[in-house]
Amino acid sequence: MSSAVTASPNLTAQTRAFDVRHVQIARALFAALAAVMITFSPDHSAAVGLSVFSGWAVATGLILLLSAWLVHSSGQRVAPILLGVVTVLAGMAAGIPPLRSTTLFFAVVIAWALASGIAELVAGLRARGFDEHARDAILVGAVTIALGLGLLLVNPAYSLEYFIREAGQTGVLTGITIGVGIFGGYAAIIAVFLGIAGFSPRKSTALPASADEPASAGEPS
Repeated sequence: MSSAVTASPNLTAQTRAFDVRHVQIARALFAALAAVMITFSPDHSAAVGLSVFSGWAVATGLILLLSAWLVHSSGQRVAPILLGVVTVLAGMAAGIPPLRSTTLFFAVVIAWALASGIAELVAGLRARGFDEHARDAILVGAVTIALGLGLLLVNPAYSLEYFIREAGQTGVLTGITIGVGIFGGYAAIIAVFLGIAGFSPRKSTALPASADEPASAGEPS
């Protein structure tokens, strides 16, 4: 009898419908969609980049916010709530069609990348001692910070005309084309990493045998 009472909190945690890997898989799915949309789009303008970023950010932010209550305990909700709010706000700012411009793309994506990257990195570092998913958060945070720093190195006003002799065509490489491409590359990296992390086996959280097995006839209940 006493062993069954002791095991009930663990059983509640084990039977939780969602866990961190479900969040990782959902984030990977939306990141993959963003990467595919940018990769196969011939137009890497600010309007397209902001449109893809907006949809991806709002969806990802909502996943993070929901995970705060569906996945995390009350003492671990600050990080997903903070990340969710920052990401949703960035998506909303990028989703206003009349304001979409090259300047807005760089401003919103850089600000979001640095803010959310630092937040996720710090959360991962603080959880290293007790959370097996901390390493994933650290890596995602670091890659997101790298996105922000990489975009800072791109000149939004950059423009270079080029000629492809074999195709007989000319084109223009612009700062926004590079910026949208960098975001697409980031989305692809995050999709692959979070997908692998979400489907990777984790340490067993099974209850000890003494908690699962009923007390023997000779033992007091």
